[in-house]
Amino acid sequence: MARRRRRTRGRNIQGIVLLDKRPGITSNTALQEVKRLYQAAKAGHTGSLDPLASGLLPLCLGEATKFSAFLLNADKTYWTELKLGETTSTGDAEGEILERRPVPPLDAGRIEQVLARFRGPQSQLPPMYSALKHQGQPLYKLAREGKEVAREPRAIVIHRLDLLAHEASRLVLEVACSKGTYIRTLAEDIGQALGCGAHVTALRRLAVGPFRIDDAVELEELLAASDSGGLEALDGYLLPMEAAIGDRPELRLSEDAAYYLRKGQAVLVPRAPTEGLVRLYQSNGEFLGIGQIMDDGRVAPKRLISLT
Repeated sequence: MARRRRRTRGRNIQGIVLLDKRPGITSNTALQEVKRLYQAAKAGHTGSLDPLASGLLPLCLGEATKFSAFLLNADKTYWTELKLGETTSTGDAEGEILERRPVPPLDAGRIEQVLARFRGPQSQLPPMYSALKHQGQPLYKLAREGKEVAREPRAIVIHRLDLLAHEASRLVLEVACSKGTYIRTLAEDIGQALGCGAHVTALRRLAVGPFRIDDAVELEELLAASDSGGLEALDGYLLPMEAAIGDRPELRLSEDAAYYLRKGQAVLVPRAPTEGLVRLYQSNGEFLGIGQIMDDGRVAPKRLISLT
């Protein structure tokens, strides 16, 4: 009888790594490299970046993966460079050029008039080259087969759209936007409005929710830390898992209340907020997870961690 191979589970490590992803690799490749370095049993990212893109990619390890959706749904900020006069099959420099058009004379005033149209709430049609699924198939796979399917427009918000620089056929923009915004589609729409077409030649994510690129670490720095100090050095880069929901009010629970909450029961907590989500801690400071304020004022468990 063949010997059953023992399954390696990895470390039960918790926290968030703010990675500055380099261009040229997928978000999943970056995730797997970091997971291997940390020897983590469980890891996940919080919304992928295109291979062409660089910048902030928060990675959740262990129980922190339970809060990744809060970062996936958070507002984001990007720096991007557009090439005017060319459209591509993917909306960025990795695609085939579909059309070339002359770029009309543009000054800052004309560009600002066009950018103003794209600020605020609006609908955006997701691109075919995206990870959205149609009948179980990612759209980008269908696009590579030359297929195009109908997509539903999505409600997005462009909170801020700033012109940083412009030349004859080049625009540099900074975009603060809601979840679900495709910068490639925004670039194409801006190019269309300018009358010449456009695609993204560079993209860098600067912020995700409460996190900023200035606090991120490159993979090369993590590799160097691992070589010099091992897992202990790597763990120094971890943020606590509750950093993902740091904008939620904090609520301390008594030992009894924490016990019943862990059993799945709603509890009454003095001086609790009247609505919304809250970060939950035991009286000794131990993080429990996130709770939901109910209509009757009690606090119900929403997403609790388990470190056993």
